[in-house]
Amino acid sequence: MRARSVLIALFADIHANRQAFEACLAAARAAGADQIALLGDYVGYGADPEWAVDTVMELVDAGATAVLGNHDAAIDDPSDHMNAEAEIAIEWTRGELGAGGRKFLHALPLTFQAGNRLHVHADASAPRRFRYVLDSAAAARSLMATAAGITCCGHTHRPALYTLSATGKVTSFTPSTNVAIQLLPTRQWLAVIGSVGQPRDGNPAASYALFDTERLELTYRRTPYDIEAAADRIRSKGLPHRLADRLFVGR
Repeated sequence: MRARSVLIALFADIHANRQAFEACLAAARAAGADQIALLGDYVGYGADPEWAVDTVMELVDAGATAVLGNHDAAIDDPSDHMNAEAEIAIEWTRGELGAGGRKFLHALPLTFQAGNRLHVHADASAPRRFRYVLDSAAAARSLMATAAGITCCGHTHRPALYTLSATGKVTSFTPSTNVAIQLLPTRQWLAVIGSVGQPRDGNPAASYALFDTERLELTYRRTPYDIEAAADRIRSKGLPHRLADRLFVGR
């Protein structure tokens, strides 16, 4: 009997942006998503960290999977190096999260594997180092470190897709929105999902993806959301205004 197809919604780099995450969740559910996979960085930059962590906790309780991001790890480890604006946001976030949320983040795994698919926040070759996958060389390092056919990650805030052939050649793609890409099982694939809460590819719309487990099809999606409301929340909390301003330009 043929296995039932499951549609998985993949979300990365939510960054406490309630308006963006609510919009993406609604869009994924409207598209028929059966499962949810969360690829880290639920806090940092944005103005609603407690809501974001509570929502992720509820989703995990309902069957979603979640891995640890570097901003999540920084809640307990101030030694993690970040730029000044990110450090200000994390310091403020520490005061916003309750004990339950902090305990949840602390317990998150660095990776999650389901069959032939690996979920990780950043480079799979050293998950705790949170190295960026920004080019083919970094993608090759990540892909060669795992036997998984498909690796899904975030961290860069830019959607991208890489594939490794049997001869060791890495090819990179800039995925088009709403175009299903078949991830052929004869290759290894690395899908960088992009960011829900702070895109940096010049498109301010929130980014997420849908993966069909039977067809092996990955579709990158963009969802508009109320950027003005998200930016107003950031400013009202006394966080750096640049964290609000950059939402409008997707940089």
